[in-house]
Formats: sequence, C-alpha cells, structure tokens
Amino acid sequence: MTKKTEEFAASQTFDSVWDAICDTREEAEQMKLRSEVMAALERFVKDNKMTQVQAADAFGVTQPRVSDLMRRKFDRFSLDSLLSMAARAGLQAQITFRKAA
Repeated sequence: MTKKTEEFAASQTFDSVWDAICDTREEAEQMKLRSEVMAALERFVKDNKMTQVQAADAFGVTQPRVSDLMRRKFDRFSLDSLLSMAARAGLQAQITFRKAA
C-alpha cells in the first residue's frame, strides 16, 4: 500500500459496506434493506432444512431464483420482490425509521 493510499484509506469510515460502495445514500439504504430481507429468507430456508425446490414453492418463485438468493445475487432482486417472497413464506416484515446520523 502506498503512502497516498494509506492516507486515503485512513481518512474515511463508513457505517456499512453499502455506504462505502454505493453512489448515493438512497441506493445504500435500498441495498441495506435488500440484504436484510435476503438474509432473513436464507435463514428461513436453512432453519427449515428446505431444499431449493421446497423454498421455491414456499416463496412462489422458481428454483433458479432461490439459487440466486442463496448465492446473494443482490442485483437480481428488487426490495419489492424480496418482500413478496417473504410474505408468501409467512414472514412478516417490520420497518423502523430513525433520523440519519
């Protein structure tokens, strides 16, 4: 690492990886929510010892979509589609708002 790179790396801190890699605050918030819902769906599959085919049936999607979910292909899912999958599986979302720091 060069001195210039070290200075740059040391001067910035972020609350999440999404804050670091997304271009806007709005995009970062969307990605945080998408990743939370994806993690909940993945936990649901693992906790229930489901195959991808069983999960696909529970979520109302195809097995390749579940594969994308399990491989964390964030770019292939909208927040709406993830919330729909969760609702079909009987999971209830709860959103809490707070003032940004």
